[in-house]
Amino acid sequence: MTPTLVRQHPSRTGPALRVDQRARARDWSEIQERMLVPLYEAVHERLGVGPGTRLLALGCGTGLALLLAAARGAAVTGTDTRPEHLALARERLLPAAPDAPGAAGTRACPDAASPARTTPRLVDGPPGARDHRAPYTLVTAFEPLGCPAGDPPEPAAPLAAAVPLAGRGTPVVLAGWGPPERCAAADVLRVATRPADPLPVVRDRLEDVARDAGLRPDGSGRVACPFGYADLDSAVRGMLSTGWFDTAIATAGHDQVGKELTEALHAHRRRDGTVWMPNVFRYLIARTP
Repeated sequence: MTPTLVRQHPSRTGPALRVDQRARARDWSEIQERMLVPLYEAVHERLGVGPGTRLLALGCGTGLALLLAAARGAAVTGTDTRPEHLALARERLLPAAPDAPGAAGTRACPDAASPARTTPRLVDGPPGARDHRAPYTLVTAFEPLGCPAGDPPEPAAPLAAAVPLAGRGTPVVLAGWGPPERCAAADVLRVATRPADPLPVVRDRLEDVARDAGLRPDGSGRVACPFGYADLDSAVRGMLSTGWFDTAIATAGHDQVGKELTEALHAHRRRDGTVWMPNVFRYLIARTP
């Protein structure tokens, strides 16, 4: 699941939220983000990502989806507001570039087989109205909607801001959780809600979000994205790296949520000690007006 997954905005009341953001970003990059590779690759394959594609990724996280698109020959631009995630994205995509704040990726990165490649570009915050790579031919927002822990605030706002940077009829991809009965992680995600809170109704609202941003839905697909971990510790670290449990941590404390999460994950532990949770994600393809 990515922060990609869903980011929470914890209450200021209750126990202090003590989070090492650098460690969390590293756990996301090394443990959790790879779980969404089937989703990334299914979208790239369906939309023919390759040379000639100018991709704008909203909420790009630590850059794995961008790396996969760049490997296909696409010119990629990623935006995010989390400095720790962007720092790791730069390590992946711009290993020779200085770790400077703001935009990155202004130098050429030729390789032995190609005289010139378009350098990946990373932007801290929303893309500017004078983006020199516009018009983009593909926009992605892979951070899944429909998580029981809640959705990012106003998801239509960054999408609406990206529309002017894309050409007419450009595909815009949104991602979300599949049916709860086909997502083994659903019961684990209940730890993100406190007992006193009503369990949110998980519903697929990708079309609603697209229409709110002025986009026209134009097809969808489902992809199996199992969550697999080497052991319980890796599973706990990976799940916590998503940010889905921040509100619960702010209310009950990190140790208590970690204990409850470990207990919930025990049901998915296999005999060899690994943790396995089959899940299905859905993506929506919408078009700019």
